Amino acid sequence: MSKQFMNAEEVAEIMGYSVRQGYKVIQELNAELKAQGYIIRAGRVPRKYFYERTGLDQEEAGA
Repeated sequence: MSKQFMNAEEVAEIMGYSVRQGYKVIQELNAELKAQGYIIRAGRVPRKYFYERTGLDQEEAGA
C-alpha cells in the first residue's frame, strides 16, 4: 500500500463504509482535484487531501 495514496479498502475501513462506497468517495475527491487542475490516479486518493476534506485526524485514524 502506498503511503501517499489511499485505496478504496482503506477509505472504507476508516470511514466505516463498504468498499463500493469507498470508491464513490475517491471518485468525488478526485473530481474535485481534477477541477483544480491536478493530475489524478483512478482508484486512489492522496492521503493528505482525504484527511483535509474529511476533517479526520490522521493520527487518530491509525494511519
